[in-house]
Amino acid sequence: MGRTEYYRDPEAPRANTLIPASNLLVTDDRGALLLQRRRDTGQWALPGGAQDIGETAAECAVRECEEETGVRAEVTGFLGVYSDPEHIVAYTDGEIRQQYEAVYTGRPVSGEPRPTAEADAVRWVLPAELDGLDIHPSMRRQIDDHLSGTGPHPG
Repeated sequence: MGRTEYYRDPEAPRANTLIPASNLLVTDDRGALLLQRRRDTGQWALPGGAQDIGETAAECAVRECEEETGVRAEVTGFLGVYSDPEHIVAYTDGEIRQQYEAVYTGRPVSGEPRPTAEADAVRWVLPAELDGLDIHPSMRRQIDDHLSGTGPHPG
């Protein structure tokens, strides 16, 4: 299913669903971050996705990380909730999503980064390499907040 992201775009379509999602910001012993290049947008992102009924937000983050990257990780902390009604994701099936994300921090437990059905590339990225990657501004904000130790801003 294809998707188009709108960020602070006055021409964005109006959302018709609100979906809770979780991301897992996994770092290794070197401080490198686990990132995936999404097949649907071509942008680099933290592993994450929509929460399923019957699971907690943290369980969602762990499940999505393993599904999207091949790496099993455990939650070590909570970065915050990121909510921006000006970030709209329109899918080709007609769903237009306003999403908010609970962002957890974690560490790898097992597995190796590998391409998956949702990611055509998965790798460990050192903070110094981030500027060379195409990362959506909303995702980059989460990464930068983690690296600076500030957490999300109210709103």
